[in-house]
Amino acid sequence: MAQKKLFAEMNWVVALGGMMMPFAMAAAHADTVVKIGFSSPLSGPQAHYGKDNENATKMAIDDINAKGLMVGGQKIKFELVSEDDQADPRVGTQAAQRLVDAGVKAVIGHFNSGVSIPASRIYSEAGIPQLSVSTNPAYTQQGYKTTFRLVGSDSQIGGSLGQFAVKSLKATRIVAIDDRTAYGQGIADEFVKAVTANGGKVLRREFTSDKATDFTSILTAVKAVNPEVIFYGGADAQAAPMAKQLKRLGLKAKLMGGDMMNTPTFIQLAGADAAGHYSAVAGGILAARPAGKEFERRYKERFHQDVVLLGPQFYDGVMLVAEAMKQAGSVEPAKYLPKLAAIRYSGVTADFAFAPNGNLLKAPVTLSVVKNNAWEVQTVVR
Repeated sequence: MAQKKLFAEMNWVVALGGMMMPFAMAAAHADTVVKIGFSSPLSGPQAHYGKDNENATKMAIDDINAKGLMVGGQKIKFELVSEDDQADPRVGTQAAQRLVDAGVKAVIGHFNSGVSIPASRIYSEAGIPQLSVSTNPAYTQQGYKTTFRLVGSDSQIGGSLGQFAVKSLKATRIVAIDDRTAYGQGIADEFVKAVTANGGKVLRREFTSDKATDFTSILTAVKAVNPEVIFYGGADAQAAPMAKQLKRLGLKAKLMGGDMMNTPTFIQLAGADAAGHYSAVAGGILAARPAGKEFERRYKERFHQDVVLLGPQFYDGVMLVAEAMKQAGSVEPAKYLPKLAAIRYSGVTADFAFAPNGNLLKAPVTLSVVKNNAWEVQTVVR
């Protein structure tokens, strides 16, 4: 009897083992989930930028997962962890800490320099790569090995606009206004430097806030110098009413701004008063890139809207992380970070290679003017 019982128990164990084998095999072949962090303003007046960035990031993750990413012999599945930083430095650092605590292996973001700069310290201490479109030069001047810029800096954008104002527009009466954010003040500073370097002079320097919409008092004050060019360092939500108020006050100055002005929103809000104003974007012409037109088509087909601004760079940021992981054979930041720093990658928006400080090498700047209710490219500067 004891022998029969022993055989019965052995058969039960064998049967159970047979039942468990498919589960064990499935577990062995299950995808390894890797969390990718994202942060941008998803609420408030800059939400249209943030949603554009998030849309493109989702698109990249879905493309990678659909194709299948193999890293070190293991199939990897990316999972998006998204945070709304509200374009606010305090909220942004809290969002950054939550991403670190969530165990993300990379962060694509933030959008605003004023958020990216303090958040970058948190990512650096955690050893997590941060790939951002923030343009303030200070972002990559902190000595962090985890910091990468996906576009040109304010030095290039503001510098190109300053040179264009003096050399191409032949402006001699120039005024600069900024919104006192890290982005707005930084790009205005670079514009002023470039104007001076090219033999021009900024007659007045004024400032406002990124919440203001009434610029009557500032514009009335600068009207005394009869400016030919007014540079505004800030977002489209402020640049558009500024353009309308320029017209209402009888100022004939051309308004100039950086990439945050170069949006359909600026034209929609300013209406007919948008015509003739200039902006510069840190990046080349998307449609001129080999994969640019296809990206634009796919984006519009999926999200039923045009690209707003820098979403394509967020897409490339995800792709750069995937490529670096693949080259390193590891999803761990400490192991793939050196590959990211040395990467050579042809993306949707640029041919990516980084300087030792994390700046994008050979970053182009595109200058445009509003004509026929659209942004029309004037020139691309490298």
